Amino acid sequence: MTDQIFWKNRVKENAVLNPIDRTSEVLFGLIMVLTFTGAISAASDGRSEVRELLWAALGCNVAWGLVDAIMYLMNIVLERGHSLVIIKKIMRSGSQADSREILKEEINPLVSSLMTEDELDQLNDRLKQLPVPSVRNLLTLKDLGTGVEIFLLVFLCTLPVALPFALHHDIASAMRISNGVALVMLFIGGFILAGYAGFSRLLTALLFMTIGVLLVALTMSLGG
Repeated sequence: MTDQIFWKNRVKENAVLNPIDRTSEVLFGLIMVLTFTGAISAASDGRSEVRELLWAALGCNVAWGLVDAIMYLMNIVLERGHSLVIIKKIMRSGSQADSREILKEEINPLVSSLMTEDELDQLNDRLKQLPVPSVRNLLTLKDLGTGVEIFLLVFLCTLPVALPFALHHDIASAMRISNGVALVMLFIGGFILAGYAGFSRLLTALLFMTIGVLLVALTMSLGG
């Protein structure tokens, strides 16, 4: 096996957002922008005030997207650093029993309970045959691309909800359209998650939509 190719490939496989991650990012962005568009109904009809709120919503989601992307990169570096420490511990352990205990503490409890001592020892032996992982694989260009994807998910979900206020001069009509778009996006998010988790698509989509509305109401009631 060529030096670090194995670890590079594992890192690349890890630098991918699953449907839960993607949908959660959209939900966070929607909640953020809805706290601003919800305040428009209580504001005056002045276009300048509406414009200020929309710019505030846009700026807030840009900031939130950047923070979320940076936090993702920090977390993934910390997680990989921890994994690197564990793998090195296993490689340097003095006995099969020590290696076995280290591995059992790190893998899924269900999987661990199903594995025999011989199977754990075989897995440890295979780990010890791998090249020592390098710290250079803690952060890759693909990770940075995933960070950009997180930022775009949070930022772009602002546009469909805010656009009606830019296109319609009637605030009441724009509010109804905006809320309708937000509900559809929440419904679609729940529908996607249901397929991923194996739940009832319709019920999960409706529940997801309801939770989103409640979270927005809670955020606004707390001054968000």
